[in-house]
Amino acid sequence: KEVRVHGLPKHQPPKPHWYERCVQPCVAELLGSALFIFVGCTSVIENAEGTGRLQPALAHGLALGLNVAVLGNI
Repeated sequence: KEVRVHGLPKHQPPKPHWYERCVQPCVAELLGSALFIFVGCTSVIENAEGTGRLQPALAHGLALGLNVAVLGNI
């Protein structure tokens, strides 16, 4: 498809495929949520006396950072 801007032809990028619009974001959300919940639940299974609130907080923060780094562009 050509669109003329100030008399010069400009090409528009093709529309994304239905997979990229619908399926890929849903799969990324499912994978990210599952990873976040899994890491969060496993971080509190063996909560030692000396760690207190630091261990679950650090695990959740690192899991969230990993999710954003890996799945953020989707």
